[in-house]
Amino acid sequence: MSTQHTQSSTTVPHGAFIRFLATMDRRWIFLAMMLAVGMPILLKLRPPESPGPLSNATFAAIEHLPAGSRVLLSFDYDPASEGELQPMANAFVHHCASKGHKLAFMALWPLGAQKANETVNTVLKPFHPEYKLGVDYCMLGYKAGNEGVIKVIVTDLLQQYSTDASGTPLGEVPMLKGVSNIQAFDLILNVSAGYPGAKEWAQYATSAYPDAFSLLVGTTGVQSNQLYPYYPTQMKGMLVAIKGAAEYEVLVNAKYGNTPAIVAAQRMMSSREGESASENASGDTPESGVPAILQEGQRRMGPQLIAHLLMVTLIVLGNVVYFATRSKGATR
Repeated sequence: MSTQHTQSSTTVPHGAFIRFLATMDRRWIFLAMMLAVGMPILLKLRPPESPGPLSNATFAAIEHLPAGSRVLLSFDYDPASEGELQPMANAFVHHCASKGHKLAFMALWPLGAQKANETVNTVLKPFHPEYKLGVDYCMLGYKAGNEGVIKVIVTDLLQQYSTDASGTPLGEVPMLKGVSNIQAFDLILNVSAGYPGAKEWAQYATSAYPDAFSLLVGTTGVQSNQLYPYYPTQMKGMLVAIKGAAEYEVLVNAKYGNTPAIVAAQRMMSSREGESASENASGDTPESGVPAILQEGQRRMGPQLIAHLLMVTLIVLGNVVYFATRSKGATR
C-alpha cells in the first residue's frame, strides 16, 4: 500500500507537467518569442563572437591589398534582405575606406543602387569625409541584364557603363581613367541576396579570369549552401548571414572601429543633433566608442541567439510531450 502511494506521489507531478505542456495555450509561446526577441534589444545584449575561417579570410583579403587599390562593389540585394546583408555592406565599405582603397559602386538589382547610395550616405561620408566623389569613389548605378552585364564588363566596361550614375562620362571620372574593363580592379566585393549575385560573379568573372582579380561575397543564409563549393578557389572569402556579418565586424572594429576620424565624426554628429554627453548621435555608449551602425551585425545576433535557443527548447519539450503521451497511451 505504501509502495503504491510512493509511486503515485512521484508520478503525479510529472504527469501534471506533461498535461500542462500538452494543453498550454499557444499564445504563451508567442509571448515567450516576443520576449526572446525584445529583451536582448532592450538590454543591448551582444554575445561574444569568435571569427571563423571564412570571416578571417574575408578580412585578410581586404587588409592585405595595397592602399589605393581599386575595389568594385556590387550591391545585389533589396530591402527584403537588408536585415542580413546591410551590416556586412556597412563593414565592407568602412574597411575598404579605412585602408584607402578606391571604391566603385554598381548594382545588378534595381534597388541595389539605392542601397549603395544609402551606405555611402550613412557610412562613407560621415566617417570618411576625406573621400571625394569621382576621385576616391564613384557611383556606376544599376544596370539591367543579370549575368549578361558581368559577361560584358569583364572585357568592356564602357559598353555597359558609358557614364556614371550622374551622367559623367567614365573617361572623365578621375579614379576610372585608363580603366577599360573590370580586370583593372584588384578586388570585387559582392553583397548578394540571390539571382543575379554571388554565384554569377563566381561563374562569369573569377572562373573565366581567375588571375585577373579576387572575389569576396556577403550572402544570405538561405543561398550559402550553393556557394560553398566556390570557396576558396573562385571566392577568396565569404560572409554568411548575420553571423558572418557580426564576426567580420569584430575584426574590422578591433582595428578601425575607434580611429581619430571616427571619434571626430561622432563628436560632430553629436553636437549637430544636440545629443547628451552620455550617449552619442549613433546611440553608442562611450565605453565602446564604436558607432552603432558599425555594430549592427553584433546587435542583431542577440535576439537571434535567444530566439534560436527558445526554438530548440520548444522542440525538445514538444518531443518530450509527444513520447510521454504516446507511451502512456501504449500502456493503457
